[in-house]
Amino acid sequence: MYKLIDGKQISTAIKDELKEEIKRDGIKATLAVIQVGNDPASSVYVGNKKKACEYIGIGSRSYELGEDTTEAELLDLIDRLNADDEITGILTQLPVPKHIDEKKIINRISPSKDVDGFHPENVGNLCIGQSGFVSCTPAGIMELLKRSGIDIEGKRCVVIGRSNIVGKPMALLLLAANGTVTVCHSRTKDLKQICKEADILVAAVGRPKMITSEYIKEGAVVIDVGIHRMDNGKLCGDVDFDDVKDHTSYITPVPGGVGPMTIAMLMVNCVFAARQKQK
Repeated sequence: MYKLIDGKQISTAIKDELKEEIKRDGIKATLAVIQVGNDPASSVYVGNKKKACEYIGIGSRSYELGEDTTEAELLDLIDRLNADDEITGILTQLPVPKHIDEKKIINRISPSKDVDGFHPENVGNLCIGQSGFVSCTPAGIMELLKRSGIDIEGKRCVVIGRSNIVGKPMALLLLAANGTVTVCHSRTKDLKQICKEADILVAAVGRPKMITSEYIKEGAVVIDVGIHRMDNGKLCGDVDFDDVKDHTSYITPVPGGVGPMTIAMLMVNCVFAARQKQK
């Protein structure tokens, strides 16, 4: 019988711990959130981030810019926030409009305020095992595994997806926890066979319900990073949950699995940023 990994419950526990830590130690932090355009999904995410800041007891500033905002205007705002001593964390909600170079935006945010963990300096720190900000979704998955009592050491871990935001940092974190890691992608041959060898399978492929029971080793831990809206309005992940669940030992649902952890770990990064500034 499989166990459901409850991301809502675990993320709430993390935010409650942060709330106590902030109150106990008098931590002062303010997150600046920049949104360019009015993409509905981005607006929901930005709203959730503001609520999380309020819940744990840190400040937030919101910068909602029009779709026609130029790259130069956005870079200028980031420069001002970098120089603002009150701001301890900065994030620009992605994606940005096509006329803006995403890489330039990521690189412009000060590494010490990069609470998304996307800046090359923080990615480099992760690669060589030094302290820094870690991309929130992979960091959240590590907490899901840890708090569910799932041991990574010596396990065969397969990550499907090689994005800079999820796939690559996920592989590095599993490797740092002494997992034996394989990264798969759209060009991987014998994908099903490789996945069937995984003790821990992380699906971040971006295709709804692609991962069926044919990909799953009996008793594997399955982490579903995908989120898609189906024609009937319901949400689903990259994993065909109903087909897969009875073949697993642990599995995350969609929604309510990985999603809530991303914002919880953003809050962890915000508190870490404030502590680093105090030092």
